[in-house]
Amino acid sequence: MIPTWLGGELVPVEKLEAHRRGLRHKAVSVFVLHGEEVLIQRRALGKYHTPGLWANTCCTHPRWGEAAADCARRRLDEELGITGLALRPRGQVEYRADVGAGLIEHEQVEVFVAHVTRRIATRPDPEEVMAVDWVSRAALMTRIANNPGAYTPWLRIYLQQHAAQIFAAAGQTSGLRD
Repeated sequence: MIPTWLGGELVPVEKLEAHRRGLRHKAVSVFVLHGEEVLIQRRALGKYHTPGLWANTCCTHPRWGEAAADCARRRLDEELGITGLALRPRGQVEYRADVGAGLIEHEQVEVFVAHVTRRIATRPDPEEVMAVDWVSRAALMTRIANNPGAYTPWLRIYLQQHAAQIFAAAGQTSGLRD
């Protein structure tokens, strides 16, 4: 069950049902940055939508009653085996995108950024993530321009419409939490 708006009220709805109906629901996205580089992941082939496509570091839906920051920390660990990062909120973005197979993501997303002083190791869960890559933002934009179908709709939207919000002060690094 994910937090979803129905008739102006936040109610729990099964995730797949929210996507089938294109209902606006809560989501979380994380970007782990090392200077100008961003850690991206390639979604596992078993994912029910957008399998095999590249996405930002981590994205998911909070559980009913789960705080966005707690959700972001949980999914970084579950998907990539990453713990101990200082997550900084970057505000909310909203988007609506067709993700194929008759499914629509209509998300109100809490965005978080973590700055690291080195490329950190990952332990991807193969049921969630098939590959990771550290790539400069400029190179990522070039890759997306050359092959947009290899990237999730939300990553393309984030970079085209919300890059200034997400990457503000990206040159600053705070490192890992002690």
